Amino acid sequence: MNITLSTLLKTTLLAAPLLFGAASAQAAVNVFACEPEWASLATEIGGDRVKVSSATTGLQDPHRIEARPSLIARTRNADLLACTGLELEVGWLPILLQQSGNPKIAPGQPGNFEAGSFVARLDVPGRLDRSDGDVHAAGNPHIQQDPRNILKVADAMTKRLAQIDPPNAAFYQSRYGAFATRWNTAMQKWEQQLAPLKGAAVVEHHKNMEYLMNWVGLRQVGTLEPKPGVEPSAAHLNDLLTQLQKQPAKMVIRAAYQDGRASEWLSQHAKIPAVMLPFTIGGDDRATDLYSLFDDTVARLLEAAK
Repeated sequence: MNITLSTLLKTTLLAAPLLFGAASAQAAVNVFACEPEWASLATEIGGDRVKVSSATTGLQDPHRIEARPSLIARTRNADLLACTGLELEVGWLPILLQQSGNPKIAPGQPGNFEAGSFVARLDVPGRLDRSDGDVHAAGNPHIQQDPRNILKVADAMTKRLAQIDPPNAAFYQSRYGAFATRWNTAMQKWEQQLAPLKGAAVVEHHKNMEYLMNWVGLRQVGTLEPKPGVEPSAAHLNDLLTQLQKQPAKMVIRAAYQDGRASEWLSQHAKIPAVMLPFTIGGDDRATDLYSLFDDTVARLLEAAK
């Protein structure tokens, strides 16, 4: 069969839009998350329609991250930047945004997603004074510790993905519906398990467990840090020990990324359990996704309360 150059050219031109359309339908939305919890949530909602990575791990303090060239490169290629906001990443994210030159994820653009703007904030300060330590003007940013917040952020993220990637909007909504059903069931289980801890007094290392305590109904009676971001001193720990002799606590809790020496000291001297919580995904070997993060957190709290 003889095929003329004209016929071949026409066939190629007709097929090109179809091939381009097929490639576009398969292209994944590139999601760059600041924290592991939002990377995991993006995967829950986006499935195989998203490509997800996280700037941080569960063993890093999200306040203090180095704006490395590798992170700048990932920021440059992102379609959606999913971060907590509320000044949590203020020490490093602005550098990534500036150096990446990516207009899609600039503040105010659909590609810039701040989870903290979709939940009720705790610890919004009445004043701002550096003498009070590391206080966030917009409120406590550690919102991922309350599973009710996860669901609110999931709803908002679903809508944002649909805005960025309209052809897959129905897919994202379907994934969110399945996630919400399973998540609500899991929350009911966790809340039933934790009911005996309501009202229990705890000491925390840093003021980063407020959302968890608000959800569970725990009472904070002291912190290992004399002020947020200020390392525990011997004098402060001794004062705290004296306080606990009058007002006992059930346990002392800290995040996996925090130094455990101060909590172990207080545990030994006050004779209360020291509890390391994963805080986010990857904080320990058992917290591998959002569900196991809370399964592990609940299990650790209950074990300490025995």
